[in-house]
Amino acid sequence: MKRAITVFSAFVVVAAVAMLAPTAKQHITSLPTVHAQGGCSDATLIATTHFVYTGFGTRGHTSKGPTDTPGDVVGVLMFDGQGNSTAIYTASFNGSVSTTSTPDIGTYTVNSDCTGTTTDTTAGIHFNFEIAGGGAEILAIQTDPGNTATFDAKKQ
Repeated sequence: MKRAITVFSAFVVVAAVAMLAPTAKQHITSLPTVHAQGGCSDATLIATTHFVYTGFGTRGHTSKGPTDTPGDVVGVLMFDGQGNSTAIYTASFNGSVSTTSTPDIGTYTVNSDCTGTTTDTTAGIHFNFEIAGGGAEILAIQTDPGNTATFDAKKQ
């Protein structure tokens, strides 16, 4: 008798699941499709941001070839909305600390999909970046050979 009740209960559960499955499928939502922001231009970046840069770079050569130097930088990066940037910062490369005495000057270009490139012309370094949050944050990676570095800049 106990076995018959168990089998009958299992049958009822399976039947209920089979009946509800087609309707439950309509209520299950999938993750939304995400697309990059659109409509960006140089004017998207009218901002003063705080940034942190971290990574490794090739700084000079020794008799054994190029040396990998760890580096970290914190500072303020300003964009004028017309493709020009300035940066003031404190940097530590392999433990040697320095501060800008005059701002570094740079340029940038923003694509309509909110990606772009920037160059610090004073330091001669280049980055590809992505704008997040309508200009609230900029995530970038250095593109110069021999360097592995990123920066994250957040609007004040």
